Amino acid sequence: MSKRNIKDLGLKELEEILNSWGHQRFHAKQIHSWIYVKGAVSFDAMSDLALDLRERLKESFSFFELELAEIVESSDGTKKFLFKLKDNNLIEAVTIPAERRITGCISSQVGCKYACCFCASGMLGFKRNLTASEIIEEVLYLKYNLKDERISHIVFMGTGEPLDNYDNLLKAIRIINAKDGIGIGARRITISTCGIIPGIKRLAGEDLQVELSISLHAASDKIRSQLVPLNKQYPLKSLISACKEYIRKTNRQITFEYVLINDLNSDLQNARNLSTILKDLKLAKVNLIPANPIKELKIEPPEKSEILKFKDYLVEEGVNVTLRKPRGSDIEASCGQLRLRYGEKQS
Repeated sequence: MSKRNIKDLGLKELEEILNSWGHQRFHAKQIHSWIYVKGAVSFDAMSDLALDLRERLKESFSFFELELAEIVESSDGTKKFLFKLKDNNLIEAVTIPAERRITGCISSQVGCKYACCFCASGMLGFKRNLTASEIIEEVLYLKYNLKDERISHIVFMGTGEPLDNYDNLLKAIRIINAKDGIGIGARRITISTCGIIPGIKRLAGEDLQVELSISLHAASDKIRSQLVPLNKQYPLKSLISACKEYIRKTNRQITFEYVLINDLNSDLQNARNLSTILKDLKLAKVNLIPANPIKELKIEPPEKSEILKFKDYLVEEGVNVTLRKPRGSDIEASCGQLRLRYGEKQS
C-alpha cells in the first residue's frame, strides 16, 4: 500500500496524528515549518525532532513525489516546468516574472474534461484530479527554483478545471495561504474557472478572500458554446446571474478572462456584446488576452490594431479593462502545450 503524502495533512490533522502517537501537538508546527518555510526535502533534515519521531514519519508518510521531466525558459524570463507524477502522468507549472511580482501558474488536474477549443490542456484527455499534496508540491518546487526571489502570487490557470477538483484545491489553498504554511496571502491567489456554477456558489460561502476569474471568451451563447462547451450546460444568462450573486455575497471583484482569437470573437460587435452583458455587474474587470498561437488547434491572435480597437471600445463604455502582455510564446507557454509535445515525443 502506498504511503500518504505528508503534505495532504493540514496542521490540525497532523496534530491529531502526532497526539495519537504519543507525541506533543506542537511538533506539527515544527514539521510544517521544515516543509514550507525551511525547505526540507526529507524527514531526516528535521534536526530538531526526536529520532524516533522522524523514523515514525518516514514509515508512515511519503515526502516529495514530483519529478522534473523538463524545464524551458523564455526570452522574457517565463519558465515552464513539466513534472512527472508517481503514476507517470504529466503536469505543468509556470513562473511568470513581472515588475515587483512573480506569479506561479499551477495545474489542478491531469488533463481536462472541458475541451475549450483554444486550449491544449484537454487534447490528451482527462486522467484524474491532482491531490492537495501534488498541487502544493508544484508551488514548493517553483519556490525552491527561484532561490533568492519568492513567489508573490498564485494563479490556478494551469492544466485542468480547478472547481472540478474543489476539495483538493481548497485544502491546498488553505495550506498555501496559512502563516504556518507557504504564507501567500489569499488576495494574491486566483482561482480561474470556465464557469462551473455550483463551484462558484460554493466558493462564495468559504469566507476566503481569494480572487475569482471567469474564463468568458465570448459574449454570446453561440460563440461561447463553440469555444467553451460547458456553456451548453451553464449558459451565459445563468453564469452572469451566479457572478452577480457571488459579488453580492463576497463584495469581491470578478475578473473575466477574454482570449482574443482571430476571425472569431475579436471584432467590435463582440466588444459591444461584452459591454452589454457586463453593464449591470459591479466589481467586474475584463482581462483581454491575445491568443497564444496553437498550431494543433489552428488558433492565432488578431492583429494588434484590432486588439486595441476592442480594448478602446470597452474603455469608452466604462468597462474596467486590462490588456495582458503575451508571455512565453517562444516556449509554448499556453496550458498543456509542453505536456502535449512531451507526450508526442515519448510515444
